[in-house]
Amino acid sequence: MDLSTPLQTRLAAWEAAGPTGGEEHRAKLEALAGALKAQLAEKGRLDVLFVCTHNSRRSHMAQLLALAAAQRKGMVNVKTFSGGTEVTAFNPRAVAALQRVGFELEGGPRYLVRTGAADPVTAFSKKIDDPANPSADFVAVMTCSQADAACPVVRGATRRVAVPYEDPKVADGTPEETQRYDERVEQIGRDLVWVFSKL
Repeated sequence: MDLSTPLQTRLAAWEAAGPTGGEEHRAKLEALAGALKAQLAEKGRLDVLFVCTHNSRRSHMAQLLALAAAQRKGMVNVKTFSGGTEVTAFNPRAVAALQRVGFELEGGPRYLVRTGAADPVTAFSKKIDDPANPSADFVAVMTCSQADAACPVVRGATRRVAVPYEDPKVADGTPEETQRYDERVEQIGRDLVWVFSKL
């Protein structure tokens, strides 16, 4: 599946760099790769729901970066989703950070997102059980510790893996804001490119 040139270039650089973090974080990525691989083998397809508290930043980043990583590998049987324990909005700072690495996002609060030649997907803040998300036979990936604690059970998930990331909102309104959002996109991107390379 053809990705836009900027996105393709960025994902190739992330693949060359490898995943982020130390031993503990890498073990979580291994667990995620194992869960996705097992689900794919059992179902012949893969639905992945990324969860954070507000479905505003990290879960959207992970959903779209995972989609691009899967498309780069030609995995047409992979669909990615995101949700939260609360509804807010897809944060414009997260939108801008994704645009800087090559995603095309139009509209808002419901965004039309393009990675390249593939059909666009819609991204907006929603709860886990929103009709736009799968209700059964999916892997739940908890991208924040708060949502992981608040949601001991994600109904319908066959597997659940916690891979938490620091929320870039800690830098909102500071001179480090843009840098922190870019760092989070790169961190999640590097990790998910590596995870999908294992499938």
